[in-house]
Amino acid sequence: MTVVHTSAPPPVDAVPLRHPWRWVGATVIVVLVVLFIYGAATNKAYGWSTYAQYLFNERILLGVSNTLQLTVCAMVIGVALGIVLSVMRLSPNPVLQSVAWVFLWIFRGTPVYVQLVFWGLIPTIYQNIQIGVPFGPSLFHLNLQSLSIPFLLAVIGLGLNEAAYMAEIIRAGITSVPEGQTEASKALGMSWGMAMRRTVLPQAMRVIIPPTGNELISMLKTTSLVTAVPYSFDLYSIASREIAARTFEPVPLLLVAATWYLIITSVLMVGQYYLEKYFSRGISRQLTTKQLDALAKAQADAGHE
Repeated sequence: MTVVHTSAPPPVDAVPLRHPWRWVGATVIVVLVVLFIYGAATNKAYGWSTYAQYLFNERILLGVSNTLQLTVCAMVIGVALGIVLSVMRLSPNPVLQSVAWVFLWIFRGTPVYVQLVFWGLIPTIYQNIQIGVPFGPSLFHLNLQSLSIPFLLAVIGLGLNEAAYMAEIIRAGITSVPEGQTEASKALGMSWGMAMRRTVLPQAMRVIIPPTGNELISMLKTTSLVTAVPYSFDLYSIASREIAARTFEPVPLLLVAATWYLIITSVLMVGQYYLEKYFSRGISRQLTTKQLDALAKAQADAGHE
């Protein structure tokens, strides 16, 4: 009987490569950024005094509030309808699949601005809505032109457009979970709904959260297009159309709007980071000790050849 004595492989002697051009490139970028900041700070065309005057203006804060309301309401519609559409796409029923596909084809294939213009013209296209008995009395009558519903139309337009994208994001998240997970859950006695809630969706959220966060940030910026409805009480409309038209200084007011968009998107990005971290628990991209030992052994064997 032969006894083979094995010893631990030698440690990997890794020498980092030097990259002097990285420092050169970083220095050039820093110099250019400093020059740009200095030029912007000393350029009177930016109107920094007007910028400081209107940054926390009451009308600007009203626009921020309305923009947040548009974003939240449209995303709620988009996520809720997106879930329904994703289930329809995954359904074995060909009718449901076809309806969902046509919806996605229309709303993903046309510009959101065109869709918002169409929703703004709804009171003109359908001036009166009547529900009643055919060839009989009317049970319900509504005159859309007598109503002031630009906010509602803007939310519907943004929400339906967003639903088409959320449907694909949710469908991709669900299909990324192996089918064995669902089968194992059913083998443990879980119902389909319980398996989706406790097994599939928690794993799918790792795929769903990052693009959903991007869609939320994109929705916030897309609200600047609701002037097509027309709805003129969002942040961009108040800053660029109402105040800038009165002061004849568009540049500082655009900077005010951009500042608030950056503040809100920064908060949303922080929230997205912690959500991703929460749903990524238990997943590590670092190599285990066993994998590191195997890598070191393979490198040592390659060195002896």
